[in-house]
Amino acid sequence: MNTQEVILRKKIGEYYGSIFEKELIEEIVKVGFLEKYKQGEILVDIGENMTHIPLILQGAVKIIRKEKEGEELVLYFLEKGDTCAISFINCINRKESIFKAVVENDAEAIFLPVEYIDDWLAKFKTWRHFIIDSYHFRLIEMVESIDGLAFMNMHHRLLKYLSDMALVHHDVNLDITHQQIANDLNTSRVVITRLLKQLHNEGKVYSTRNKVQVLEL
Repeated sequence: MNTQEVILRKKIGEYYGSIFEKELIEEIVKVGFLEKYKQGEILVDIGENMTHIPLILQGAVKIIRKEKEGEELVLYFLEKGDTCAISFINCINRKESIFKAVVENDAEAIFLPVEYIDDWLAKFKTWRHFIIDSYHFRLIEMVESIDGLAFMNMHHRLLKYLSDMALVHHDVNLDITHQQIANDLNTSRVVITRLLKQLHNEGKVYSTRNKVQVLEL
């Protein structure tokens, strides 16, 4: 047994030992590989061929959809114990990615080759349940994103975004610029600056230059 397999088995045991069968864990150890990414790095870009899916071990990954005009919108975040069910579907259908995955917090993940994951659906009950649950959760998050666009005004979308970011970072003190927020919410920096001032005056956030403290989750 090589060092890579020892490390993989230890990490899978820590995060997925209570979820997956021992036989499935052994197969993951044989075919998976471990990667670490720094904040801001791109895991998957739009238009890339999907050959692997990630099992997130630590950190957070931001899933972004690009509109026809080229503007981007954050849909949801992947955290420890998550996988991207959309990546799974793209892999199975051998299609290019329609989303971009950007590391929000330094992340570590196990990547699984597509040629195995489809067979595991029939072979392992725990894998089947894991993928179905992941798809269910991601679908709910996408519906919430759509509802936000359709029914929430920007004021409430901004507060929800800041609350989500605080939960993802496990810290109510966010080091983030007005332009970064504007990019994620597909609006202008001027709008975000104005709305942050309103939320500051309402006592829901404390906003200073390039920093936002979330006071109301």
